[in-house]
Amino acid sequence: MRKNSTMKNRTPKSVNRGRVAVVTGGLVAALALGSTAAFAAGAGHEAAPVSAVAAAPAASSVSDVLQKQVTGQKDAAAQAKAKAEAAAKAAAEAKKEAAAKAAADRKARIAGWMTPTPHYVLGAGYAQVGVHWAHTHSGQDFVVPTGSTVRAAHTGTVVTAGWGGAYGNNIVIQHGSQLYTQYGHLSHIEVHVGEQVITGQEIGKSGSTGNSTGPHLHFEVRTTPYYGSSVEPLHFLRAHGVNP
Repeated sequence: MRKNSTMKNRTPKSVNRGRVAVVTGGLVAALALGSTAAFAAGAGHEAAPVSAVAAAPAASSVSDVLQKQVTGQKDAAAQAKAKAEAAAKAAAEAKKEAAAKAAADRKARIAGWMTPTPHYVLGAGYAQVGVHWAHTHSGQDFVVPTGSTVRAAHTGTVVTAGWGGAYGNNIVIQHGSQLYTQYGHLSHIEVHVGEQVITGQEIGKSGSTGNSTGPHLHFEVRTTPYYGSSVEPLHFLRAHGVNP
């Protein structure tokens, strides 16, 4: 009887082996599942830093672009300012040079000589003989219409301005010791005695007053302010750089 009971309670070896296989398989499956979950969890934790790293360069790139734009704008503004300052400096220098040239030209003109009227035809000459003069002609006539500009042939001081008998309305200018010029037959006088005039300054208008047969300017170069001291005016002007 005991023998039979023992036999009933015994489990066949094949069954035990099957149970071991099942348990082992379960453990393996559990381990595999755990590993997979752990990997998935680990992967999830590592994904965040990858996204952050990817986002950081993007933000840095935008910042760099903005910084470059700001820098470019500053550089452009600096260049524009430099150009404006250079242009202003050049304009100031050009203006200064022009003023200096004008002053030099004026100084040269004041120091120089010119014809007593700008547009003319040469008429009766110096020492010419004729019925219109008591002796010979004492000056050079510049034939011009009445009202033409009469200008100082050289810088000086007015010593006569008014009626001059045969010369009609006339002006005499002193230019230095023993050097005078005279302008006769004027229709209008624009200066007064004692006035300082410069080369080229308008002093009156041409006419035909006094002993005159028609509109013209009578011009003399003298060694005194009076009649009888004249010299050949065209020769004098040519000697001083003027070609009438």
